[in-house]
Amino acid sequence: MKELEPYNGLIKQIGELLQAGRAQAGRAINTILVQTYWQIGKHIVEFEQGGKAKAEYGSELLDRLSKDLTFAFGKGFSRSNLVYMRKFYMAFPNSETLSHQLSWSHYFEILKADNNLEISFYAKQCEKENWSVRELKRQMKSMLFHRVALSKDKTGVLQIAEQGADIQKPADIIKDPYVFEFLGIPQQYQYKEDELEEKLIRNLEEFLLELGKGFAFIGRQYKISLANRHFFVDLVFYHRILKCFVLIDLKRGEIEHNDIGQMNLYLNYFAKEENVEGDNPPIGIVLGAYKDHILVEYATENISNQLFVSKYQLYLPDKALLSAELEKLLEG
Repeated sequence: MKELEPYNGLIKQIGELLQAGRAQAGRAINTILVQTYWQIGKHIVEFEQGGKAKAEYGSELLDRLSKDLTFAFGKGFSRSNLVYMRKFYMAFPNSETLSHQLSWSHYFEILKADNNLEISFYAKQCEKENWSVRELKRQMKSMLFHRVALSKDKTGVLQIAEQGADIQKPADIIKDPYVFEFLGIPQQYQYKEDELEEKLIRNLEEFLLELGKGFAFIGRQYKISLANRHFFVDLVFYHRILKCFVLIDLKRGEIEHNDIGQMNLYLNYFAKEENVEGDNPPIGIVLGAYKDHILVEYATENISNQLFVSKYQLYLPDKALLSAELEKLLEG
């Protein structure tokens, strides 16, 4: 009914105001909570540094503090929480470096990282890519920092730890390996390429999270017609930061030289037939379970297109192995 339209408009306006107000209040509460926990950590550290902790309480300071604060102020002061508040201050001694976008739940997860390089990286990357706590947990579990860092030199590792990973060129969006543990495919299961593709599309949100910031899904089995022959690109994306198409071809087993040649054909086609004014040259990623580095080197030599060859794995990477590799890189 027409007479209800102004009233419905009023309801909508009030609803929008309430949502905006609640969001603003939530951000304000989050900022206060993060600052308060940082201050608590600061007081604990300064108390310890004054020598009083060792003299009066020894190693039982946090145990006693937890009991007394819980008795006085209620929940939220378990020993583990106090440990993380203390670590919070030590990891971020300058409160001005704290992000207003990240909640205490974000910082609590980030502080589980093994060292300050990881802590700094995940804080910066979480802010840049606006990860939820669930997304942050997944990225940390998949060892994102190590996977990105191992593609850099020592200077590059220190840079991404301090600033997060910036996307300035095609190589910046490439990972090796990609981790698809979210598909839930057993390691010994004999899946087919189209089954892998189907599962990736069904889990598109997690797949986009693994690919990284800036990817927009265009389509699957993208048809290319040349000289009365038809070809199909497994997955096509557009990268809004690099302003280019990204083509992904999936291989269940080892990547062969003809797979690289086929991707080069796709890239030439997209550059001439699909690109419009303002688009940069397309990027191609051949993604397989295995790759021979020598074969890839010879097969990609003298190719002028932006073509990359990476591995994927269906399980989470070995943390100890990646940590050892990164340690070697940093020592070198």
